[in-house]
Amino acid sequence: MAPGAPQAETTLPVVPLREMVVLPHMIAGLSMGRPRSVAAVETALIEGRSLLLVAQRDSKLEAPTAADLHEMGTVGEILQSFRQPDGTFRVLFEAKTRARILRVDDGDGPLRAAYEALSAPEEKGETIDAWERHVREQLAEIMPLDKRLPPEASLAIDTIHGASHLADMAGSYLVHDLSCRQAMLETVGVQERLEILANHLATLLEQLKLDQEIHEKVKSKLDKAQREYFLREKLQQIHRELGEEDEKTKEISDYRKAIAKAKLPKEARERAERELGRLQRTGPQSAESGVIRSYLDTLAALPWDKRTKDQLDLGHAQDVLDAGHHGLEKVKDRLLEFLAVRALRKSPPTTILCLVGPPGVGKTSLARAIADALGRKFVRASLGGVHDEAEIRGHRRTYVGAMPGRILAGLKTAGTKNPVFLLDELDKLGSDSRSNPSAALLEVLDPEQNRTFSDHYVESPFDLSEVLFIATANGTAGIPAALRDRLEIIRIGSYTEREKLSIAEKHLLPKTLETHGLKSAQLEVDRDTLEALVRGYTREAGVRQLSRRLASLARKAARAVVAGNASLAVSPEALSALLGPAPHRHREPHRSPEVGTVNGLAWTEAGGSMLTIEVAKLKGKGRLSLTGHLGDVMKESAQAAFTFVKANAEALGIAEEAWLQHDLHLHVPQGAIPKDGPSAGMAMAVAIASVLSGRPVRSDLAMTGEISLRGRVMAIGGVKEKVLAAHRAELDLVILPEENQADLEDVPAEVREAMAFRFVSRAEETLALALLPTLKGRVPQALASLGAADA
Repeated sequence: MAPGAPQAETTLPVVPLREMVVLPHMIAGLSMGRPRSVAAVETALIEGRSLLLVAQRDSKLEAPTAADLHEMGTVGEILQSFRQPDGTFRVLFEAKTRARILRVDDGDGPLRAAYEALSAPEEKGETIDAWERHVREQLAEIMPLDKRLPPEASLAIDTIHGASHLADMAGSYLVHDLSCRQAMLETVGVQERLEILANHLATLLEQLKLDQEIHEKVKSKLDKAQREYFLREKLQQIHRELGEEDEKTKEISDYRKAIAKAKLPKEARERAERELGRLQRTGPQSAESGVIRSYLDTLAALPWDKRTKDQLDLGHAQDVLDAGHHGLEKVKDRLLEFLAVRALRKSPPTTILCLVGPPGVGKTSLARAIADALGRKFVRASLGGVHDEAEIRGHRRTYVGAMPGRILAGLKTAGTKNPVFLLDELDKLGSDSRSNPSAALLEVLDPEQNRTFSDHYVESPFDLSEVLFIATANGTAGIPAALRDRLEIIRIGSYTEREKLSIAEKHLLPKTLETHGLKSAQLEVDRDTLEALVRGYTREAGVRQLSRRLASLARKAARAVVAGNASLAVSPEALSALLGPAPHRHREPHRSPEVGTVNGLAWTEAGGSMLTIEVAKLKGKGRLSLTGHLGDVMKESAQAAFTFVKANAEALGIAEEAWLQHDLHLHVPQGAIPKDGPSAGMAMAVAIASVLSGRPVRSDLAMTGEISLRGRVMAIGGVKEKVLAAHRAELDLVILPEENQADLEDVPAEVREAMAFRFVSRAEETLALALLPTLKGRVPQALASLGAADA
């Protein structure tokens, strides 16, 4: 028969193979577990031990059909078989020749296939010999490098004679890619098989050489590290024999003492012990050793069990609060009540105080006074601009430059676990799409959760329940709602001029002299000078600017003393020469009334302020334009005021032609400053009515209030700050919503006595009080009935 010629057709039982291709001359151990495969083995054992093995195209199929099998398989003989207790077979199979499947019987029982055996020819020639030499050279290089080869593989390949046999045996041992194996099985020609094998061996050889190179490098490093370890151990032993202690051992010993002294809880102590073990095994020059040292330093420095004893004496607390703060009686009373509850309650209170007020009114100093009254340490963390949760919870140690968050960092600085902790500028807290620090603060400020506060850097729970947290803010609008729900808001209002004068005399001036190294005789500032300083050089809600002005005078006095002068006497007339012209000039209390100009009142984070509202009339078609950097709410208030005046034009004595032939321009000066809020609605209505009716507005009054479309005047906030702003402007009368009448009790008594107040519920009442008669002396009948003549 010619080489490669098909033999007579025969049928044999078929076993489909998953994740395996068997080449001729290969002896393979197989496990047969599928029912049809077990049946095929049983049939082969009965019929003469011959079996046909064919690889599946998809190894995931549990019951493959004829279409799921490759067309080329391997015929061989079962050398040994063993039935296991679970019914499966272990078979030792010897592959003998290739077989092309002609058809498959897919009926009941085992798969059977008709096939034709393809015997591989032993081709000769110079080309075949050259390919065989090339493959043997490759094998000679691969055998020592490939650790996966069994010991007998080298001997088996060396004893092979014939290029065809060599290709199949080498492929059996070294070709692990199933597609490549199947390609070799389906290739009958010897030269083609040698080419496929040579290409695969070339790739395998490069991989093995690269693996060997990497292994040698790693082994070299390990050998060096092992050598250093043994040398270090010998060096330590020498130090022990000499009675000395090496530097690293001393460092580990010092850390153990510090950790024991810190009295860490169980979980933190176990973590510290693990890190100590890592440090002991790490080389001193390793970057990791520095990270471990920083972590251990932090653990040892945290006040796990250190606390101060409270001095709960309300008399002492009252003295401390009075010594540092003038006025603020309601605020100090609430703080004393808070301390009284702490005196009676053994467990920490669940109240978190938040002091809200303009800058410079003493929020931070009040928190410090509480710490002094209790005898606790004081620590402050500014939250302004913080937008990363890691600032609160800390960074994970996998990051370069990781450190604990501001909470544990503050406790580390305080050195006790029960300080007074001030969270300053809570309303300036930021956030972005990736992080929300306010969510982390919820755990810090929640008494039900902060007993097990987890910092990402420390990674062990820390008890914050004994910390007395106090927050400060300029306003509540910037505080997230969920966070605001955990706070008790205590509002601190603006200071009056009399209060500023007392604060300057009793607190600011003595403190300024001490700060600048001056004696009281070296800077002479009498009460009249302080009054002129307060009235002409400060217009803020707090006293921060006043403190800066006194510091400026102190610096000039220090310069005069160093130059040889005995002292610097400052009179009211000398202030302009020393500090420059007064930036705040008080207007005449009774200037001429103007048409379309109204004194409004506004609340800002810096306290109350005057808000002038102007309306001009020009030819047009009844449109309203708004300028002055107004917010959406204020724009809506202007539209509501415009609509109210237009709807009641006849009652207000406004001719219909005034709407049809004129446009109105409403402007709030200082357009670079954003303005918003509903409380200017009433003042806007008065300004619009004034310019359309031609009646001037009284200049000795100011007003505030929200207006509805029906003319109802509704309540507003910030009454105290707005009244103080009117008082600073030396106005005689303030018009307020009737619903705010109870808020007048918060205004200092001296201010209430110096001014008159009118409470209104309707816009018509405000117009009757604010608008003067026209030049002809006529007053609209609707307003006359409300007492416009008595205004």
